[in-house]
Amino acid sequence: MKKKGSIFWFLLVVIVGIALFYILKNVNTINSIIVEDENYTIIENNLKESCLKCHENTKGYSKYHNPDLIGCSSCHLGNTTTNDKAESHKGMVLIPGNLNDAGQTCGKCHPKELHKIKNSLMTTNSGLVAVDKYIFGEADSPNYQYHIQQIKNSASDNHLRDLCANCHLGAEKKDFGAITQLSRGGGCNACHLNYSTEATKDLQTYITSNKTKLPEAHPSTDIFITNEHCFGCHSRSSRISTNYEGLQETLLDEDEIIDKTGYEVMEDKRVYKYIEEDVHHTKGLLCIDCHSSHEVMGDGKKYTHEEQAVMVQCSDCHFKDQPNTMPYDSLDIESILVFMHREYSHNDKQIISVKNGGHPLVNTFIDSVGNAFLIGKKDGELHKMNPQSEICSRDNVHKNVSCSTCHSSWTSRCIGCHNEYDKNEPRAFDLLDKKYKKGQWKEFVAEFSSSLPAMGVRENGEVKKIEPAVPGMILTIDKGSYVGKELGDDVSFHRLYAPNSPHTTISKARDCKSCHSNPATLGYGNGALVYEINKGVGKWHFKAEYALNENDNLPEDAWVPFLTESSIGQVNSTRTDFRPFTLKEQKELLTVGACLQCHKEDSKVMNKSLIIGLKPLMNQISDKCVLPNWD
Repeated sequence: MKKKGSIFWFLLVVIVGIALFYILKNVNTINSIIVEDENYTIIENNLKESCLKCHENTKGYSKYHNPDLIGCSSCHLGNTTTNDKAESHKGMVLIPGNLNDAGQTCGKCHPKELHKIKNSLMTTNSGLVAVDKYIFGEADSPNYQYHIQQIKNSASDNHLRDLCANCHLGAEKKDFGAITQLSRGGGCNACHLNYSTEATKDLQTYITSNKTKLPEAHPSTDIFITNEHCFGCHSRSSRISTNYEGLQETLLDEDEIIDKTGYEVMEDKRVYKYIEEDVHHTKGLLCIDCHSSHEVMGDGKKYTHEEQAVMVQCSDCHFKDQPNTMPYDSLDIESILVFMHREYSHNDKQIISVKNGGHPLVNTFIDSVGNAFLIGKKDGELHKMNPQSEICSRDNVHKNVSCSTCHSSWTSRCIGCHNEYDKNEPRAFDLLDKKYKKGQWKEFVAEFSSSLPAMGVRENGEVKKIEPAVPGMILTIDKGSYVGKELGDDVSFHRLYAPNSPHTTISKARDCKSCHSNPATLGYGNGALVYEINKGVGKWHFKAEYALNENDNLPEDAWVPFLTESSIGQVNSTRTDFRPFTLKEQKELLTVGACLQCHKEDSKVMNKSLIIGLKPLMNQISDKCVLPNWD
């Protein structure tokens, strides 16, 4: 009774709002009668809109967007009082939900959601613009607020227009059809538009019949979001969507992988090779199983970078002692709607809420004996969520190490990127304004590869945490080419690593040596890092795999010089609060690495070091132990 009562009062408020909207819009047409049907309330219109005179017997709508409930004009606008085709279509929105019309369509019933979306990073692209302007020297910090649709025509702005400005929710969806790997933007459609097989078939028939055979199957607008909805934008840049599926981008062409296994060609003809997928992907979990509506649409606040907006953490579900929870009765309206649309029934159980931000994960619950479960949004399958492993929960030394640092199996690497402007390109395309022009920024990549993530330090106030990092912006920019200088006359070089959440999670953590004696992990780049003992003196030696870059005399893929303090004031990161290890920290890490040359990582002494730290054990070392000499 508690559940039904809560839903009834909530829906009564919603129904009154919808009813008022229709009454104010068209007093003579709508006469609404509220009736209760099972667990939700519908509105039946005594006087049907004229739309259904031609578009009768259509189907495929989601339960809560059925024309019998909300009519046709609430989404498509138009004139519902006439049977004349031309008159009825005046002011009609064929593809509602784009942000340029969402205030008149989706936002009429979902104003809070629209407000949040307009301020979200998926709409503003603030961090993308901020870092690009910073790297081009057009801003003295990567932390300023921007909006992708307000950029002008500076060198950086045109770089974004030519290479990056496709992936934002303000990009208009102009063509009928389902969301695919090639889809970008579309406002509300980007996540909520779903075409059934019938709807796709009917659309094709409609097009091939010269638009005379009207579709009977209508696409659905609902909350059943698939990974395909995320893929178009999130398979670029840090390539989260492809990483999640275990796919690493290559520079190969489609014809180079004929008869080869382990490769996949995307719709845009990019070629990927299979490495290892995320454990959550192997379980059939979707992106939205973790990243709920509260996080995807945002909270209404403007953030500059994605790590500021992402609230969910691994430890929210894989908790140490007790999870953060809330009862069903404490859910916000948005969460109740999702709960209701998903037809969940665990309203008598505690629901997990994230520690940062406090929003609920409505597809989770805690049973009567304290076990945590997640209901997969793809198939409704019940997944038991394991708490932190014993070694993670008792480890005091690595408390400041993020889960993804140890539990990511690989991440993408990109080096040798060069950007130059071709003023003579005749068919350049402005991704923001969607128009052809002359002159275009072009990007040339030397190598795509993958490896275990490097590690960096996030220092923000009192927070100091080790997080994964990638060589995401080791690049040159020929800025002179944009202002008409000869190629190479004004080239800037940048060696920047970026914080990264790889989304290649595995259950088994990386081994100790992969952190404490792996040169790429420590920031030196790939190569051979060897600990040599000569006449009782221990010393680390490093031989780089890549040649030294002439711009700064570091290996092509390095972050910092080997056991040398970085230059004072040197910029090393795309964030002001994220940095490589200091020389002191490198020595501390390599001291443990020296111990691991003799002591196995699961030995008694190494396990003890996880509890009390290494320093207390230094007074107990054997005469046989040879620690590094840093002179």
